[in-house]
Amino acid sequence: MTKAEAAYDLVREQVLRGDLVPGAVIPQAALARELGVSTTPLREALRRLMTEGLVELDAHRDARVTRLTLEEARDLIEIRRSLDPLAAGLAAERRTREDLALIRQTADELRPLRTDPGSAELLTHRRFHVAIYTASHNQLLIQHLDGLWDKADRYRRLALEDGRSEADLDRTHSEHRALVDAIAAGDSATATTVMLAHVEASLGARAVARLTSAAEQPAARSLRGIRGVRS
Repeated sequence: MTKAEAAYDLVREQVLRGDLVPGAVIPQAALARELGVSTTPLREALRRLMTEGLVELDAHRDARVTRLTLEEARDLIEIRRSLDPLAAGLAAERRTREDLALIRQTADELRPLRTDPGSAELLTHRRFHVAIYTASHNQLLIQHLDGLWDKADRYRRLALEDGRSEADLDRTHSEHRALVDAIAAGDSATATTVMLAHVEASLGARAVARLTSAAEQPAARSLRGIRGVRS
């Protein structure tokens, strides 16, 4: 691993884990010392993160974590409404025995996402969905959905700040099991329908609702009241 790759992995993990909150200035000198590198490989890493939409760089060489916006949250959920159900439907049609074994394994490893989840909890959630995407055997679809996941995780964390009821957790669990059953049965129509409902009730959708509500409030209770959100 090169120094730039090591810097990329470190900063990316801190952004996605929420250690560097949306809007926060990235302490380049401190990070360079932590890695034992000069600022040159760190800047290379930051430019890479900028192409992924996780970091912003300005003309003065300052870097900060990209803020959360209603527009991006809405864009993400609109794309997922179309692509996630498509992937689930194709998975039901095309899954192999190995695909189904992985889907079942990752479903068994799932744990409810509560307030401030750790990286491992978010990873198990991702692995389940990636197993479904992979079973679609459509490489462009797999790549596109997987590429959206990191951005979407930041909005999942925002939604989780409000907590989740036991009813929410039960519903999510039931949807996961229904997806597994439909894909195992080769029932494309049901897999598509269940996945669409899953996206509509997802943490990403809750983040859109929260940001929309905040945008409609008076200035004193606007988006500025939500950490890391651009007003």
